[in-house]
Amino acid sequence: MKTAIITGGSGAIGAALVSEFSADYRVIFTYLKHSERAEEIAEKFGAEAVKCDQTNDIDIKKLAEISGSCDLLINNAGIGSVGLFTDISYFEMHNVINTDLLGAMSVTKSILPLMIKKKSGCIINISSIWGIYGGSCEAVYSAAKAGIIGFTKALSKETGLSGIRVNCIAPGLIESEMNSHLTDEEKSEFAESTSLGRIGRPDDVAKAARYLVEAKFVTGQILGVDGGFWG
Repeated sequence: MKTAIITGGSGAIGAALVSEFSADYRVIFTYLKHSERAEEIAEKFGAEAVKCDQTNDIDIKKLAEISGSCDLLINNAGIGSVGLFTDISYFEMHNVINTDLLGAMSVTKSILPLMIKKKSGCIINISSIWGIYGGSCEAVYSAAKAGIIGFTKALSKETGLSGIRVNCIAPGLIESEMNSHLTDEEKSEFAESTSLGRIGRPDDVAKAARYLVEAKFVTGQILGVDGGFWG
């Protein structure tokens, strides 16, 4: 059976990704803080939960060792940051960049040799519409997610001849813990700025990931899963 590694599997989108691929992959997913939820997800879908801080090189090395092989890597783990840029502390700024951008790059750097060895693989990076449009009061988060987009495009050019495709999903507003600070009114306002008139569900992202796995002639692309956000 093929192996899929999904980072941030204990969150709403992560759990949807685990659910989507657990039937036809050996799924290994990472978590950091939510151990009980990770155990529940692992038991429900027959997956393997691995505690991993993707800003820690030792944890990342252990993840690669535990996996042994990898056919699909989904870099989903990340944290948010909301507030005026002038009010964001240096610690928070570094933490977001280290987790959302450098963390995804570090995991990829560790796992990529497993794919190169097999001359095949699929990498999907989860960015955000704010990585494309920029989000007010989310400057640091937007910068990290924009970096993910640039990383995706560049890496796809390096890995193509090794049979490895690299793509990116840029979700819009998704019903998840990360967006739980938003009021119902704010969610409604956002929904009105989309062509479909609603916010997204975690499984909307998971189904997009399935498409990118199966689309064998697609690489270096940024797939917006945003309901037709107007920008």
